[in-house]
Amino acid sequence: MSQDPASVPASRPGKLLLVGFGPGSEEHLTFRAKKAIEEAECVIGYRTYIDLVRPLIAGKEVIQTGMTEEIERASLAVDLAYQGRTVALVSSGDVGIYGMAGLAFEVLADRGWTGSEISVEVIPGVTALSSCASVLGAPLMHDFASISLSDLLTPWEIIVKRLHAAAQADFVVALYNPKSSKRVRQIEEAQEIFLKYRTPETPVGIVKSATREGESIVISTISDMLSHPIGMLTTILIGNSQTKIFQNRMVTPRGYQRKYDIHTGDRLARSERR
Repeated sequence: MSQDPASVPASRPGKLLLVGFGPGSEEHLTFRAKKAIEEAECVIGYRTYIDLVRPLIAGKEVIQTGMTEEIERASLAVDLAYQGRTVALVSSGDVGIYGMAGLAFEVLADRGWTGSEISVEVIPGVTALSSCASVLGAPLMHDFASISLSDLLTPWEIIVKRLHAAAQADFVVALYNPKSSKRVRQIEEAQEIFLKYRTPETPVGIVKSATREGESIVISTISDMLSHPIGMLTTILIGNSQTKIFQNRMVTPRGYQRKYDIHTGDRLARSERR
């Protein structure tokens, strides 16, 4: 049980550092994220994420909790910051994209934070859709959407509407949390929705643990995507109508060839544009 921050007077202003540490390897950690973790007296995170940054937190107080204990982590981080401590609340990827930053601000609002009692800094990281795109090639070169298939916090009916809208609008789509041991139907329904709007041969990238141990990269198609292993550590990138496969890389053209000669860089005459 966390303490009431009002009951524990702070001798100095505390700091709450909301840190996204990227895919997990130190090579993909930003300079600011590394400095923030070094600065922190206490590091709080989901135990799997703590394991990813273990070499950086030797000698620090470390608090790790389970997957469904996000509120407890955020509340404890805020409490400790109110007590005058420098606390790093860490998430993999970007802390502000499906991470802990939003929940931390909800807890701060519930505490009546006015912006002056403690300092709060959000430190971005390389998010999963970026790291997965990098190992696939360049699939996100045009407009894209990100949709989580987890209906733990969002009703499935709303997720279905978003899938239809993104598929119909021809966005490249990143699917987060596509499947778990108990949640298997959602990815099947998502496939059915995309097949209503896109050809079966549309490229699909299936990436697990991008740029870290256990990495798996598969380039498939919408019609064949479910024949490959998919789990909670998987991110799926579904191409749009223009996405191509080039040298086993998934590439979504930006549209330069419609206006320019790709060899010379000269602008095409209107009659030559495709």
